[in-house]
Amino acid sequence: MRADRLLSLLLLLQNRGRMTAPDLAAELEVSVRTVYRDVEALGASGIPVHADRGPAGGFRLVDGYRTRLTGLTDVQAGSLFLAGAPGPARDLGLGADLTAAQLKLEAALPAQLADRARRIQQRFHLDAPAWFRDADPVPHLAQIAEAVWEQRILKTHYRRWTGAVHRALWPLGLVLKGGIWYLVARAAEPDAEDQPVETEVEVEGPPTAPGKADSAVRTYRVGRFLAVDTPGERFERPEGFELAAYWEESARRLEAATRRQTAVVRLSPRARRLLPMWFGAAGVRALATAGPPDAEGWVGVELAVESGSVAVGDLLRLGAEAEVLGPPELRGALADAVAELAGRYR
Repeated sequence: MRADRLLSLLLLLQNRGRMTAPDLAAELEVSVRTVYRDVEALGASGIPVHADRGPAGGFRLVDGYRTRLTGLTDVQAGSLFLAGAPGPARDLGLGADLTAAQLKLEAALPAQLADRARRIQQRFHLDAPAWFRDADPVPHLAQIAEAVWEQRILKTHYRRWTGAVHRALWPLGLVLKGGIWYLVARAAEPDAEDQPVETEVEVEGPPTAPGKADSAVRTYRVGRFLAVDTPGERFERPEGFELAAYWEESARRLEAATRRQTAVVRLSPRARRLLPMWFGAAGVRALATAGPPDAEGWVGVELAVESGSVAVGDLLRLGAEAEVLGPPELRGALADAVAELAGRYR
């Protein structure tokens, strides 16, 4: 265990530069006293670790020192070949770099680990897009990714449901969800986001620049950018903004905003199997609170659905395998839709 910890400490210093003892202790989940002992052990083994004193001090490796890639376990080495999917890397313009990095890594690994990595590549494949759905064409993705990385303002022409708009954005991050790329960004110009946002693609996020009006972060579907330009202006990332935390919160808020109605539904055994596939997390939650089955195996659930015609269309997918019991207006709307279909096909 200590050998693994010493290697982790060494790689932290190599990858991140100067780090304080408390920071290292937090990363390694040990005490500060243990960090001092481990640093001393590294020095005794010939690793040039230098201690800088003062408020801006900490431990660092002597300039120019780097260790070889050693100490990987078989699980760690294999996981590197699952860390990214070739399709998304190619979309970002990094396909050749990913291939070269994997070749270099494989060449550096001992024979046993290299063989395991090859077997993992042969047995596991990551396919990001959802079934029966082509990925969006994203001709501007590489340029957007470069702007994200370089913190450069994007001048964009974006297609909304209500029409195309021109916007200047601070690109804060990219997210790949279900095979679709999304840009998380903040309006560079305060008045650019005054119009209502669209529920499916653009979701208003929490303010990220206290004291400034109209500083909301929003999500944009990359496939809807008609044109982008990077004039060269840089921006400062909002202090405290975390991409993963924003995405998790915005996804939760989107579901809460769209699934505002609860339908009381009877489900056949077959509909119970289909519900998670067609209604996602809402279907899973509904089944978790289902009542006991009746003599025919049907169960009653409370299912969160969208309002109006969207809910009617979604529930019609279950066909005769489900019966909506309420609310009355939703049941009536389904009855009207079924009657109209019956008349059309009679």
